[in-house]
Amino acid sequence: MLQNNKLNHSEMIKAEAKRIGFAACGISQANFLHEDALHLNNWLKQGKHGQMHYMENHFEKRVDPRLLVEGARSVISVLLNYYPKETQKDKDAPKISKYAYGKDYHFVLKDKLKKLLKFIKKNISDVNGHVFVDTAPVLEKSLVKNAGLGWIGKSSILISKEFGSFIFIGELIIDLELEYDQPIKDFCGTCTRCIDDCPTNAIVKPYIVDGSKCISFFTIELKGKIPPEMKGKFNNWIFGCDICQNVCPWNKNAVPHNESSFDPPVELINMTKDEWYEITEDRYKKIFNNSAVKRTTFKGLKRNLEFLHCIFCVLLTSLLLIL
Repeated sequence: MLQNNKLNHSEMIKAEAKRIGFAACGISQANFLHEDALHLNNWLKQGKHGQMHYMENHFEKRVDPRLLVEGARSVISVLLNYYPKETQKDKDAPKISKYAYGKDYHFVLKDKLKKLLKFIKKNISDVNGHVFVDTAPVLEKSLVKNAGLGWIGKSSILISKEFGSFIFIGELIIDLELEYDQPIKDFCGTCTRCIDDCPTNAIVKPYIVDGSKCISFFTIELKGKIPPEMKGKFNNWIFGCDICQNVCPWNKNAVPHNESSFDPPVELINMTKDEWYEITEDRYKKIFNNSAVKRTTFKGLKRNLEFLHCIFCVLLTSLLLIL
């Protein structure tokens, strides 16, 4: 009878997650993440996190979800597709990562996960639980992998066989025992497109990313000046980078999302190269009012634009000298 209840409750949760709008939902047991703890510890010791010192904090909580919620028994993981219907029209304009096109995903996912938690409390049990979306010490990709929703690719990004990698992930950790899903195998095979196409060689070897070399690190996390040796390597990215995802074969058949919150402002899609370089703080606030782009601040965005502009000046000067 208990087993039937666990299965029934799990099916109810997954059905409600889909109704709320999530692309997929899986459930894993809340346990210590042995393999991931070793991987994270080695990664930190090698300094692959660069200036992202927050990754060193709360190590025990990162590798054991039971320390985040008292009495935790289950981790409910969800996926939400964000592949856009359209991208920036001016191919010469500075680029921002697709995940930042619309409303900040933290708010969207948290709202949906809170609805799911409310459903569980009302229809299954008055559980003790908490919502997690990329803002707490949680190894989210590992938890989603354990829930059978995908695998962690050679780019260190989570990949879903059904939805590719343009997906947001989030979790509910609760103190209710449920029926657990099993991890799926790694489908990267012999492919190395993400490694071969990374312009800064941030993917130092399969499944190992040096965060201090990633374009996303330089354009978002880095405080201060961008190292001059990075000149000519940004491929026009000023916020984040989608290169490893754009070249991934599992994204060839990516289907556009149906979440209106992720639809980009018309002004963003239509911004020309010149308009980007002439952007004012008022326009920045208007376009990116609810966007994750605010994370880099207007000052940071201008720094990134100036860094790219310097590259164009150097290239133009070189071309004129040749002519």
